[in-house]
Amino acid sequence: MARILLEIVTPDRVVISEEVDIVTAPGVAGEFGVMAGHAPMLAGIKIGPLHYRVGDREEWVAVSGGFCEVTGKKVTFLVEAAERAYEIDVERALRAKERAEKRLQEAQAKGDRVAEARARAALQRALTRIALAERAKAGHPR
Repeated sequence: MARILLEIVTPDRVVISEEVDIVTAPGVAGEFGVMAGHAPMLAGIKIGPLHYRVGDREEWVAVSGGFCEVTGKKVTFLVEAAERAYEIDVERALRAKERAEKRLQEAQAKGDRVAEARARAALQRALTRIALAERAKAGHPR
């Protein structure tokens, strides 16, 4: 099977640069998949789990918003943040979830829509990280 080069890049580092069989990602218009030979495209990426497969090995990555560019031979994700499932600190993610829930309640009580949107995004990031960390901990594919 032909492979496609997957690159996941944040402002701090290149998280992944690897030839893969398939990638599925959380697009703003819905989840989408990419394989070698995919038509060129640009897509917005939302907070959520990104999944890729190389042979029988499956990997999961928590990504935050950004963009994706697909060519026939390469798929590049430029995202705010990305963490492999097995790298996630569950305790830190749980604390982030608690802080986000508190900020969300405060923003809703004040009627502050901007703060509410930010708190919802922080909560979504934390929930994604927790779910992927639990998946890795339970012995599911990374």
